[in-house]
Amino acid sequence: MTAPAQRRMSRVDTAWLRMDNDVNLMMIVGVWLVTPAIPLAVLRERIETRLLKYERFRFKAVADMTGANWVEDEDFDIARHVVVEKIRRRRGQGERAALQQRCGELAVTPLDPRHPLWQFHLVEQYEGGSALIARIHHCIGDGIALISVMNSITDGGNDPPQRPAGPDADEDPDADPDADWLSDAVLKPLTGLAVKALNMYGDGVVHAIDMLAHPSQPLLGSRDMARVGLQVASDLAALALMSDDTPTRLKGRPVGRKRVAWSEPMPLEAVKVVGRGLGCSINDVLLSCASGAIGGWLRDQGDDPEGAEIRAMVPVNLRPIEKAWQLGNRFGLAPLVLPIGIANPVERLYAVRARMNQLKGSYQPLLAFGVLAISGLLIKPVQDVVLGLFAKKTTAVMTNVPGPAQPLKFCGATLRQTMFWVPASGDVGVGVSILSYAGGVQFGLITDAALCPEPQAIIDRFEPEFQKLLLLALMLPWGEEAQAA
Repeated sequence: MTAPAQRRMSRVDTAWLRMDNDVNLMMIVGVWLVTPAIPLAVLRERIETRLLKYERFRFKAVADMTGANWVEDEDFDIARHVVVEKIRRRRGQGERAALQQRCGELAVTPLDPRHPLWQFHLVEQYEGGSALIARIHHCIGDGIALISVMNSITDGGNDPPQRPAGPDADEDPDADPDADWLSDAVLKPLTGLAVKALNMYGDGVVHAIDMLAHPSQPLLGSRDMARVGLQVASDLAALALMSDDTPTRLKGRPVGRKRVAWSEPMPLEAVKVVGRGLGCSINDVLLSCASGAIGGWLRDQGDDPEGAEIRAMVPVNLRPIEKAWQLGNRFGLAPLVLPIGIANPVERLYAVRARMNQLKGSYQPLLAFGVLAISGLLIKPVQDVVLGLFAKKTTAVMTNVPGPAQPLKFCGATLRQTMFWVPASGDVGVGVSILSYAGGVQFGLITDAALCPEPQAIIDRFEPEFQKLLLLALMLPWGEEAQAA
């Protein structure tokens, strides 16, 4: 009998596999709302013909003493992974609230480790169409990779590139994802797309990696190398010596019961208008709205957040975008301090911009990637201690993922709205997601019930915070100079 195919799991993916604990599971949970409704049989056929072309969705994760392997599931059954979900509504509960409740329950329901770590739940009738809840373990891939994969299973989506077969199979990048990462993103000069992907946190890292790609250059003693060395040393110290996060009611011991919420989309063009008018990036505007919403919610709870700041770990993509189909986790983490205690919306926006500028040129995302890779080599108790240091100094995980600019079709239906929630490690109990899609941008929030039992109350504050900035931006003089900006 032929043994099932298997591949070694990368160190970083192994770290994510072992990061589950009793209050936080490392699952990315997403929702697609489609109109009209789609039948279960059609959905299963689409998943079989498209998603299963990605090897990791046919392979289970099998841990051993030194790490883990991807092992082909010889007992794979599509009916186990694509199931019908019956939403039970309490008296007086609307469809949206019932769906959010179920998403929260599924976020703390473990996936079956005997099979590939993913599952789709089809709510056949929802708001005149269907809702699709996706649960995918983080060890399979990060947000950028999974967005790419999910887009590929829509109507007209592109299949993944063909992988080598036969004697060339050992050259498959999935055979050693760490080697692939080092080769593509560190030891070779970065391509234009990779530079663009890294550019969100500055040219310094791009230049340093390019220097590493040319080992024959006389680096020791050079002014550039001295600058790089000082920056790396500074960032290592910053990661190690970060103060514990400011205590608020959003930071505490989670109990492992999740609540989720999401907003209706805001026009992305309006966000761009605010950014141009106030001289800030789109990201600055959105993060400022998030800070204001959290601060306002704390005031509603009777707290005084004046002068308070909380730290959010922001994932930073470290891969060439064209390699996203390879899956795996290739991102760093940048600690962003959110000025939740600044009530003035413009003052808060400029404070966010200043903090984002401080991250530009920082090596912290690369160093955080290294910490994750190293922790994947350690036994789980030691890994938990290492990664717990991040959680102690953090209130939230916050991610911003760009989606398609045009509406997509899925199984003949229109994908009218999409949202996802990021998992949090250790004792972190808050995850903020920002997703742009089809000309709109929306916020999602997942919280632990012990810290914030009604996350919709925070979500409902996002748009009012944005409207304040929009009103101020529209009051500015819009001459040629402003339009040029």
